[in-house]
Amino acid sequence: MWKRLLTISVYSRAAERLKQFERFKLLLLLCWSLSFVVSCAPKHVELPSYEGIPIESALSELKDIKSIKAVLSVEYERNANADVSTMSGDASVDISEDKLNLRLYYLGFLAGEVSEDKGIIKSKPKLDKNKSTILIDGLKNSFFWWNIRDYTLQEKEDVYELKNSYRKLFISKKTLLPVQQTIELNDGEELKIFYDVPAKSNNEGMEEIEQQNQPSNSKPVWYNSRLKIEFKNYIVKIKVKSYSVVR
Repeated sequence: MWKRLLTISVYSRAAERLKQFERFKLLLLLCWSLSFVVSCAPKHVELPSYEGIPIESALSELKDIKSIKAVLSVEYERNANADVSTMSGDASVDISEDKLNLRLYYLGFLAGEVSEDKGIIKSKPKLDKNKSTILIDGLKNSFFWWNIRDYTLQEKEDVYELKNSYRKLFISKKTLLPVQQTIELNDGEELKIFYDVPAKSNNEGMEEIEQQNQPSNSKPVWYNSRLKIEFKNYIVKIKVKSYSVVR
């Protein structure tokens, strides 16, 4: 009888410990899940308000930027005859107003290089006209959006509209960052660029020579970290991973 009671007691304590252990594992899993959610949650960025600042003053300050270096995540989508093909990869780009150097990577391996110097384009492998338009005209005008010239300015409710004979640019009054622009090309086709998710660069990670070129009172630069370029049946979505400027 006592042996039976002792056995029951031992089994009861073992079962209770097993339940406690299972509750402990569940608690650990819950804590890990919560920490994962918190760490992956988008960080809130406090945007400065530039309302009331003349748009010409903002553009004049940006024109001091000589070149931009960025690391990108790129998703390339082509829609032809109801068939959609998608490719994705990474890229590094060095852009000025008259030059572009772009290196494209797929699965960590160099997949292509594109350069443009004062209108002369070189690429490996060779690009067709559509891809060349997106990667050169699209990227240069996406990043150097303030290089619009001979424009007329129209003030609307939430945006400024800058327009010339072939280009239309909408700039947010609150952030003084672009929202959208449309560029009409020589053949009448339109290149459309959309912007979202403002972010701030402090030029961290720049090479030493670039840092020497920076003035001591260099200010952080605000930019859009999400871009979408549309041309014909092509869509290129870009996520800017890092961004730095040389003035």
